[in-house]
Amino acid sequence: MAWLARRDGSVVVGHGPFEAATVRPASAAAFFIQDFALGDAAPWKVPATHEVLGSRDFAARYAEVPPPVCQWLPLEVVPFSGVFQEVMAAIHCGVFEKTVPVVAEIGGGEQDPGPGIIAAMARQAAPLCSYGWSAGASGFAGATPELLISLDGLRLETMALAGTARLDDREVFAADEKEIREHEYVAQTLVAKLTDLGRLERRTRHILDLGSIVHFLTLIGLDLHQAHSPDTLVKRLHPTPALGPLPRTEETLGLLLAWRERLGCPAEFGAPFGVWHHGRFDAVVAIRGIWWNGGNLTLPAGCGVIEASRLVNEWRELRLKREAVKRFLASS
Repeated sequence: MAWLARRDGSVVVGHGPFEAATVRPASAAAFFIQDFALGDAAPWKVPATHEVLGSRDFAARYAEVPPPVCQWLPLEVVPFSGVFQEVMAAIHCGVFEKTVPVVAEIGGGEQDPGPGIIAAMARQAAPLCSYGWSAGASGFAGATPELLISLDGLRLETMALAGTARLDDREVFAADEKEIREHEYVAQTLVAKLTDLGRLERRTRHILDLGSIVHFLTLIGLDLHQAHSPDTLVKRLHPTPALGPLPRTEETLGLLLAWRERLGCPAEFGAPFGVWHHGRFDAVVAIRGIWWNGGNLTLPAGCGVIEASRLVNEWRELRLKREAVKRFLASS
């Protein structure tokens, strides 16, 4: 099964078996499921059947599914500290302005945790968009606040979502130069990558309240001069500096991928996850999720590192993001 909740409150659900395709098929619905490196040569997954539900109706299907029982292992700081020092050295040498290392908390679930994780994510409401992919005893599911692309005809919408703090720190966060600078890296890069494609509108930066945490959010809209395929637009935008390196070059992306692998990051974390449905394409950034394989669980989180970053602050941010995902399970 695959699903994606869209910003209009609808949920496109696909049921297998799925057929993999290298280009978007002519069928009414197809899911775009990639890894972070865009290494899957056949990212389009065509379901045998699909349906469109309201978000409440989709969540109601899992009303009787109990939350999974998860046991999480302590996460050691030493591996991340080593990567953090390498990142800072690369920044000081001028290789990066910003990059986003990822840590992964490991855990275990009793019996099959998949249904409980799916149920927990399906119950999350706007401004979060739930998503998921389940195949046999493995899969991943999450509820992300980050839109990569919404494409309907010649209208494209995206967002810069970067900068993170606890809700209690909202007032100081609003004036935090480091967090504002990190956000502006993302927003300005998106504008630069899109401005030649059409008439662009960048809205005012504001704070997105997600309950326990807050982010800076800038909405960006674009009226395209001409039609572009979803694949082309994904490759142009992904990864944004919210999850990827700045500047984005073969060298900097290679370094980031190596750091992600060292720290146990799932390949799909931070990747585009999308659905094509009757001429409309919506893709989110696959964050705030849990990966499972049998009873083995992985909970990844990333942090944006710039020259002003400090290890203790980034480690705190990583924990803040992981705890937000655990609350999805607890509230289910």
